[in-house]
Amino acid sequence: MRKILIGVIVLTLLGAGIAGANLLDKVKDLAGKKEKDKSSSSESPAQGKGLDTETVAAGLKEALTVGSQNAVKTVSQADGFFKNPAIKIPLPEKVQKVEKPLRKIGLGKQVDEFVLTMNRAAEKAAPPAKDIFIGAIKEMTIVDALNILKGGDTAATEYMRSKTHDKLYGLFKPTVSKAVMDGGVTKAYQQLVDKAKKSRLIKDESLDLDHHVTSKALDGLFTMLGQEEKKIRKDPAAQVTDLLKKVFGK
Repeated sequence: MRKILIGVIVLTLLGAGIAGANLLDKVKDLAGKKEKDKSSSSESPAQGKGLDTETVAAGLKEALTVGSQNAVKTVSQADGFFKNPAIKIPLPEKVQKVEKPLRKIGLGKQVDEFVLTMNRAAEKAAPPAKDIFIGAIKEMTIVDALNILKGGDTAATEYMRSKTHDKLYGLFKPTVSKAVMDGGVTKAYQQLVDKAKKSRLIKDESLDLDHHVTSKALDGLFTMLGQEEKKIRKDPAAQVTDLLKKVFGK
């Protein structure tokens, strides 16, 4: 079909008296433009189709605002970390290696207390993250928004991680440190170590509990943000505003 089309164009141009030297270039330009238009049409994302870039950017920002607020609210409540298997803060690696032996010698209660206090510290540290997320959202450009819209199911979450992780770590760690102390994390760990030393399962060595809890808390926060993003992209029930429905609706 394309060959027939080009043939018709050639005959038409010849009939109009166009010089043969320029004929092939003009045919290629016209045919190429047609293919480019067809390609552009087929590559347009389903979401945001037919919308101007300002609307798309506003929709992405609103999605991230809703998603980040929901994520922070979820992890900040009691058991937000502790009873969510996807983000529950585990034992530090050094302790994980000897968890089973520790439980076998009757220290299961101390192990459980240690895990609980770490997760409680993370839950207390999470609320201020919302302001940092909102600040990053306000700085998002239209180009950022378009790239995110064309990206994967968690493209916005990865963008937010790249823009906010270091700031969040700096914000979280002092709060975690206080929560670790007030919530008895250090005490719970020390009690575990003291009792485990008798069996030589754990050495009396330093462990950066603040770093462990902070890092795992941030991992959990971004995991929840990613889940919120997926819902907004695919679940009509999560598209809670007209703008979200316009940008992400099918």
